[in-house]
Amino acid sequence: MAVSPYATSAERAWYYTHRVFCAAVLLFLIAPILAIMPLSLNAESFFTYPMPGLSLQWYEDFFTNDRWTLALRNSIVVAAAVTSLATALGTLAALGLSRANFPARALVMSVLISPMIVPVIISGVGMYFGYTKVGLSNSLPGLILAHTALATPFVVIVVTATLSGFDHTLIRAGANLGASPPRVFFKIILPLILPGLISGALFAFVTSFDETVVVIFLAGPEQRTLPKQMFSGIREMISPTITAAATLLILFAITMLTTVELLRRRSERLRGIRN
Repeated sequence: MAVSPYATSAERAWYYTHRVFCAAVLLFLIAPILAIMPLSLNAESFFTYPMPGLSLQWYEDFFTNDRWTLALRNSIVVAAAVTSLATALGTLAALGLSRANFPARALVMSVLISPMIVPVIISGVGMYFGYTKVGLSNSLPGLILAHTALATPFVVIVVTATLSGFDHTLIRAGANLGASPPRVFFKIILPLILPGLISGALFAFVTSFDETVVVIFLAGPEQRTLPKQMFSGIREMISPTITAAATLLILFAITMLTTVELLRRRSERLRGIRN
């Protein structure tokens, strides 16, 4: 929004000062990203400026090195499975919590979102001791279940927020017309909450894909994910391939955030149409 032509000198000064301050804060936040991304194209195996030349060798190493490809494949498999489970469980929980006569709603919601509040390292230690006793440590199923517990709260919150503006009389209308509960869900509820459901699924995917602490506790050498591989690479042997992986993750995160924002705007438009 442009400054008003009738603004006083003090208002104009505050207008521009405020924007300069916001731009400085934004630059401060994204400066580390801006510094890392060009290094992924460095021709030398050192983190240094100025760069002597440009090369795609670190991206080639990322997609051809067995250690990195295994980590990437594990991350995608785990994140895809976690997204499916967390979306299904979180949506069902949100549908139940959205009912007006649901007992102890606040207590149940507190329990469901507790993995977001409890420090991840505490969750990781607890999961390690619990999963070791049942033989789920050092396995992909154990990692999927652990990530599902961390990702489901995001789906619950997003879908619950979407259902806050949902007209529950549509459910009763569908039931009165003879539709079964599954048919009411897929024909009435799902199309209306789909933007929120997709947003929750994206949050679940990103939560699983970027998680490191729980992976350190539960994953073995064959279950290492991309974040753990990057963490191990920083500790053991610093390679510019890490900057290539980081750049790809940054671009992926930007794509996810853009998608969530577009879905949010679409959801707002749909609410405006219904109102």
